[in-house]
Amino acid sequence: MSLQWTAVATFLYAEVFCVLLLCIPFISPKRWSKLFKSRLIQTIALYGNTSFMVAIAILVFLLIDAFREVRKYSVTEKVDLTNNPVAIEHIHMKLFRAQRNEYIAGFALLLCL
Repeated sequence: MSLQWTAVATFLYAEVFCVLLLCIPFISPKRWSKLFKSRLIQTIALYGNTSFMVAIAILVFLLIDAFREVRKYSVTEKVDLTNNPVAIEHIHMKLFRAQRNEYIAGFALLLCL
């Protein structure tokens, strides 16, 4: 995976962790209230709108790039590669990676919203 897709996957894993953390039932409402009233969370909330918009814009851009890559490598029916099986496997590998990146960017965008 390239550096940008590793960063998007890490962002997705962090989002999943935060969502699962918020779903834990044994943390009392007092503790959540105390945590959300801390100075660190207040500072994050102050700049949250700008960072949220930047994250959404980056994820939308990467999702569009992933759609473009999937479309680019979905040409196996149009190109005659019957004499070169290595080229067929290479195109399928690229298509698989493009589809994986599409799913990663899509789920990250979905959880971010």
